[in-house]
Amino acid sequence: MELMTSGAFARASRLSRKALRLYDELGLLCPVRVDPVSQYRFYAPAQLEQARLVAWLRRLGMPLASIRAVSTLPPAQAASELAAYWAQIEAETASRRQLAAFLVGYLSGKDTVMADAQGKVAVRYAVQSDIGLRRQDNEDAVYGGPRLLAVADGMGGHAAGEVASAAVIEALRPLDTQVPAGELLNALDHAVRRANSALSDLVKADPSMQGMGTTLTALLWSGSQLGLVHIGDSRAYLVRDGEMFQITQDHTLVQSLLDDGKITAEEVASHPQRFMLLRALNGGNFEPDLQLREARPGDRYLLCSDGLHQVVAADALARVLLTVTDPDEAAADLIALAIDGGGPDNVSCIVADVVAQEEPAQV
Repeated sequence: MELMTSGAFARASRLSRKALRLYDELGLLCPVRVDPVSQYRFYAPAQLEQARLVAWLRRLGMPLASIRAVSTLPPAQAASELAAYWAQIEAETASRRQLAAFLVGYLSGKDTVMADAQGKVAVRYAVQSDIGLRRQDNEDAVYGGPRLLAVADGMGGHAAGEVASAAVIEALRPLDTQVPAGELLNALDHAVRRANSALSDLVKADPSMQGMGTTLTALLWSGSQLGLVHIGDSRAYLVRDGEMFQITQDHTLVQSLLDDGKITAEEVASHPQRFMLLRALNGGNFEPDLQLREARPGDRYLLCSDGLHQVVAADALARVLLTVTDPDEAAADLIALAIDGGGPDNVSCIVADVVAQEEPAQV
């Protein structure tokens, strides 16, 4: 059998000599003989089929390690492995296509319509906000949309809190689109960090706003998946199967003391530093809480600022959420309870019902 030089073999297989050297080093395509003096490589003509297979698999984008495994298998088994590899590539491509469509819409500020293969639920929601009885300005900012719900409670005085909460809500607004389910938490985290940078820029432009900040609690839907981002002492509650659960943890000094067993639950309401936040969006370093949850038809969510939960007891909140079926009426009743309790702070809430997709998306 006449052997082929590496140059002749490269031309016949349409592979470069550099590729042949690499495949030899990786054990993908080894020459049948190497001259001990000149180190010239020689290949058998029968190896051309193997070389072409390696080249074809490389054109598919298959990693070299996978090619090494596939190329040693019997033809039928190799075909099965290749089919499985290509199915994975198509699935990943579809996912990237969705992500690319979302990013185009997100960056351009336009809602990009995409097929939503996981679209199983929709949301009916109501938004309410009140200045309260003792404040001159409403520093809360709220947003309700088919896919995004958010409550932010600003702080800082001299209208700075109002600026902070509005800026954060504005940074989240572009998320009210069809975000791929696998990117919910990444999208929320990116938007919140962009909002925090915007606050930093505002303070640099106007030093009188130093000290301003805001809490944030927001929900973002994609199909039946729900992303939650939270920082501060606004809250999110879930009503499911006849019970109400608080699904966020307050980032406050008293919550930290309570968690450490240094104070009791009864002492929280009267603690002199019960309003002190340990975490907020203020242009500095922060770490938001992020959760991925499964939404079910029949679930009800409540997002609220501390102007509600600091005044209205948990059992009263649960009573309204469990007995008042209409989201608008439930939200109005909750605001009324806070006002009846003295309304010492701005009070805002969003009541959102998860429904089967065929029902209306909002009221």
